[in-house]
Amino acid sequence: MRFTGVVTVNFKKSVLEPQGQAVLLSLKETGHENVSLVRVGKHIEVVIEAENKEDAYDKISKIAEELLYNPVMETCEIQILNEAR
Repeated sequence: MRFTGVVTVNFKKSVLEPQGQAVLLSLKETGHENVSLVRVGKHIEVVIEAENKEDAYDKISKIAEELLYNPVMETCEIQILNEAR
């Protein structure tokens, strides 16, 4: 069966996130003074063949650990959706 996994990667709160800071500065420069924080992350979709949802989660988790995020600086959240379309 094919499953779609959604991997969301963000910098940990303790890590200065330069892209978010750049967006925040641009927002303030264009008059959006009410914005106080912007954090930019990654949204990655993976379609994978697996026996079931648990197997899909395990496979995508391994992929994420190997390639998609740095656990020292980033957090990773994985969701497995129902069968891929």
